[in-house]
Amino acid sequence: MRVLPKSKFYRPALWLLALAAVFLLQPSVTLSHEVNKNAIVLLITKGDKGQTLGTGTGFIVKPDGTLITNYHVLVDAVSVEAVFQNGDRVQVQGVVNVDRNRDFSIVKLEGDLYSTLEIGDSDTLKEYDYTSALGYPSESVQSERGGMKGALLQTFGFILGIHPQALPGFSFLYNTTPFQPGFSGGPLVDKNNKVVGLATLEGRSINLALPINDIKPHLNDQKLMTLKQLRTADQLSKEALYYRGNFALYALGESDKAIDLYQRALKIDPNFVLARYDLAVTYRGLGEVDKAIAEYEKVLKINPRFPEALSNLGGQYFRKGDVKQAVAHFRRAIEVYPNFIQALSNLGAALNKLGQSKQALPHLKKALSLDPEFAVAYFNLGNAHFGVGNLDEAEQAFNTAIEKGVDFLSLHWKLHEIYLKKGRRSQAIAELETILQMDPEHPDAQKKLKELRSSK
Repeated sequence: MRVLPKSKFYRPALWLLALAAVFLLQPSVTLSHEVNKNAIVLLITKGDKGQTLGTGTGFIVKPDGTLITNYHVLVDAVSVEAVFQNGDRVQVQGVVNVDRNRDFSIVKLEGDLYSTLEIGDSDTLKEYDYTSALGYPSESVQSERGGMKGALLQTFGFILGIHPQALPGFSFLYNTTPFQPGFSGGPLVDKNNKVVGLATLEGRSINLALPINDIKPHLNDQKLMTLKQLRTADQLSKEALYYRGNFALYALGESDKAIDLYQRALKIDPNFVLARYDLAVTYRGLGEVDKAIAEYEKVLKINPRFPEALSNLGGQYFRKGDVKQAVAHFRRAIEVYPNFIQALSNLGAALNKLGQSKQALPHLKKALSLDPEFAVAYFNLGNAHFGVGNLDEAEQAFNTAIEKGVDFLSLHWKLHEIYLKKGRRSQAIAELETILQMDPEHPDAQKKLKELRSSK
């Protein structure tokens, strides 16, 4: 599976308050029955020596055992076992269809007379519609007597947008609904518990689900391919190389192996944008900024409207100190994907850096209206308020950031300055003490603390 680098609204606009009210009411008003969890299975893939390769999720859509999951869940599998909530275990008999670009597969379980999920209509979805996802988190899967078993988890959120991603020929459902590692291949359902999407990629505001209507035309296919035949076909597949690279990078942390696999995929197709993008991500993770920038720019020559590539390239320019270039790329990412939470927060941070805090405020407020748990966005918001002299709002935002897990030294410096300006001397001293706990040899903090204590 692809894993990407995972409270209060800050005075949201009236329409967002209305949205929040509708969202909070929907589960109790419109959900008259629970999702049929008996139709959602943990998928365990095994290799040629019986070793476990990985896990994913799948869901049954026809009583004959027709099941939908991601293509990447099946890569290199010699056998695939479906484990039901009640402990029943069934083998995958064969593969009905795969689409490597859209990353879906349709498989057939052994036997028949299965419980199913109802298919919905993804064409009717719009921004801010309620959604829920179900899957078996990888961290919950463990070995028990008789085999491996996991715990089914359900999460909730709403649609942020419907946009193309790396490949421009089709769109994904962008969600706030969290997908955890292991959710790959699980269902995304609407307020009526009908399947509207296939969970594919997880991350803050980049929880991507393939619209179910892209899969519907293939559900009645009759041809059955064995897993061995799929493995043979995958020997020449750039997508299989790419997903092996993702497993090496995100699951195993083996950057060198991932780079090798991505480069092998790119030898087959130099314009394979997915491999080019994750090659850039790998270089970014290794701190090789110039290499990451070069690969992101190649990605954007192939697909100039890839929002994540635009935002990530902006992040690398910011890291390099070219803040104006960063701002330009963050703005382009938001033009493509207006509810791109990370890009909104990053744009706010970059504008703060340029001394344009007033312009930063609306972007940061929007980011937090969409994701009230985004701690770094509170930090950036605090900096923006501090920059325009809104000390009360800055203090509130900084303290919220701390509550949510951010503990930057610069944050405590700003709080120190705020407390000094407000005449709250004991709190100003406490912030200096916190700074010295983080950096005991910090000369400015030592000097200022000595001055404050001696001026009592």
